[in-house]
Amino acid sequence: MTMSSTVSPAQDRWVLALACLCSFVVILDATIVSVPLPRIQLELGFEPLSLPWIINAYTLVFAGLLLLGGRCVDVFGGRRPMLAGMALFAVASLARPWAKDTLYEAVNWGLSEIRWFKRAEGEQAEKMKATAARQTAELEAWLTEKLGKAEWFNGASFGWADLSVAPYINRSFHYGLGTPSDSALAKWRDRIRQRPSVAATFREFEAASERMGDAAARLASGAIRREYRDHRLEWMMKSGGVQVVLDGLAKNNIRFTWPLG
Repeated sequence: MTMSSTVSPAQDRWVLALACLCSFVVILDATIVSVPLPRIQLELGFEPLSLPWIINAYTLVFAGLLLLGGRCVDVFGGRRPMLAGMALFAVASLARPWAKDTLYEAVNWGLSEIRWFKRAEGEQAEKMKATAARQTAELEAWLTEKLGKAEWFNGASFGWADLSVAPYINRSFHYGLGTPSDSALAKWRDRIRQRPSVAATFREFEAASERMGDAAARLASGAIRREYRDHRLEWMMKSGGVQVVLDGLAKNNIRFTWPLG
């Protein structure tokens, strides 16, 4: 004796389509980390041999969350965890453009355009550097307020919040725009540098920055084209770099995000 299904053929098609969509999102999430690897290497100073560890770490965390999701389905059923997961994914995607770190990244990126790639020189370069210094001081004041009297941004112990802040603050210190040595932010940086993994990453950045001596020549030769996307383009336009953008367009050594049209 068999039981008849209570799901209509039309509902079956919708369930199949939704399952395919979810599978696509899962595959996309598992592979998307490969896309920004070149930028991660440049911005954080990673050695080429270190890049596979980024994929491995991401995949391990991703796999662990899949197991957690499966357990949630066992406990709560399939409908509620799936809807909650899709809603969280959508909210996180929509919230990303307002994340504070994109503003800090743009300031550091702008300084690299001037210092390493010589986009501006002379009086214009000095004015843009001064603007970046004021912006950095404002961001550091904001971070100092968030840190408060705690030892870590993550709270009672070192964690993801500290890892998120570390590359930006370290780069500011590298550019000579760090806070005084007795400040809360400088002491936090001293503490985080005691961790072997963080210290190794900072050393890799220093090594990568030492190899940037020919960056301006490579740009002038057409070997590279720098991406001027959203917050980076905004920083350049509002910080005195309108002519930099126009020159880059004329020389075809800047590019924008896909699709290009």
